[in-house]
Amino acid sequence: MNPFSVRTGLLLLALLGAGAAMGGTPGFEQRLAAAAMEQTQHRVRYDGAYVPIPYPGGDVPADTGVCTDVLIRAYRKLGIDLQKEVHEEMRDHFDAYPKYWGLSRPDTNIDHRRVPNLQVFFKRKGQPLPITDRAEDYKTGDLVTWMLPGNLPHSGIVVDQFSEDGQRPLIVHNIGQGPKLEDILFLFPITGHYRYQGPIPTKKKP
Repeated sequence: MNPFSVRTGLLLLALLGAGAAMGGTPGFEQRLAAAAMEQTQHRVRYDGAYVPIPYPGGDVPADTGVCTDVLIRAYRKLGIDLQKEVHEEMRDHFDAYPKYWGLSRPDTNIDHRRVPNLQVFFKRKGQPLPITDRAEDYKTGDLVTWMLPGNLPHSGIVVDQFSEDGQRPLIVHNIGQGPKLEDILFLFPITGHYRYQGPIPTKKKP
């Protein structure tokens, strides 16, 4: 067995166990944050190249990724496939999504890996939240998007750890060095703040 896999597995169990110790079974937000934290134990080379991947459940090579792959992989740990959810939403409501890339139809290889698409998706299918300069408004499991210098969109997940001064929740994100846990909440202009717990089950007709 790979010792590295054992260590990362133990980390995830420890994070989940900590949540349980503080009040029973960890909630969705805590489990999402733990899934994001686990990624910081892996070496991931930043690579935004277009890569054909299977559908559904497709992923780029595990040792590569961009900021959105942190979100995608965290949600997959919880059984939620953003590739599938984003594709089905864009298939049915393509005109609601950005047209920056000149596409005339959805593309299952890349749509879910683009921050502007995820922003629209989380606004439509999740819970859009206020953008503020109050650190306490950003809760564990929240999703945040920023605009980096050069008009580069970015995304990350709020976790249940805090800055050295205790004033800001930390973020797991990949800004070019692989998934990292960092104090970057207010480092760049925030462009979006969301919560998303997966698709709402449809009620079966009696």
